[in-house]
Amino acid sequence: MTNNLNKDWTPTFGTVYTWFAMDKNGRIAVLVNNCWGNLPQSVLNIPNAELLLDDLNEYMWEESKTYTNYPQDKAGELIVDLYSYWSNKDRYRKKVSISTVGKIGKWHGYIIDLYCFFENKMMSRNKITKELTAELKRIKNYSDANLSVNKGCFLYFAVDGYNEGDDYPVGYEGATKMGDYYRYLVPTIYASIEDFPQALWHGIAVSDTLDFTKDRVLDNNKINTYFTRNYQITN
Repeated sequence: MTNNLNKDWTPTFGTVYTWFAMDKNGRIAVLVNNCWGNLPQSVLNIPNAELLLDDLNEYMWEESKTYTNYPQDKAGELIVDLYSYWSNKDRYRKKVSISTVGKIGKWHGYIIDLYCFFENKMMSRNKITKELTAELKRIKNYSDANLSVNKGCFLYFAVDGYNEGDDYPVGYEGATKMGDYYRYLVPTIYASIEDFPQALWHGIAVSDTLDFTKDRVLDNNKINTYFTRNYQITN
């Protein structure tokens, strides 16, 4: 295991971190930085922060060999909020490329671009929800949907891409930039700090201002303003 996270860490291409946070109402979110999203300084200041996040992730995916007492599935509903233009564009590109390669010669690339443009225009939450539901049935614990449906967590992704403008959250009217976090999945039955082993609580960042039921996009430049501390047990 690597341990690259420290107080001087900055986001970089090729390395993705998943971290955990609690809002002012005690609700829990899983946040995936997609290379470009910042992590709170309160997390980075923890000794062996990366190992602690590994423990939290292994527990969330039910892969932990240390913490094996998992809460009962919450069996909530699947709600998709905002979703990535970039990720869905790539899926459509792969789909049409496989079906047309070798059939349309030099016009291959242009036709793929045109197809992807119209597919993205017609994307809908129903289509994304259907795919996520099928994935949940197929691989359960290893699916994104499981995090919200059965674990009760909000799921935020950072805006991805190679360059600014490559990606944006579909369904959000405001401006976003690479690294901004958008709310992807919304649980209907909420997790709390009690759903995690007490030994891991200090790895969860805490916001005294955010409400995950209302805050759909988090400005990457304000991560340390949103999350000023990590959870501490008080007697």
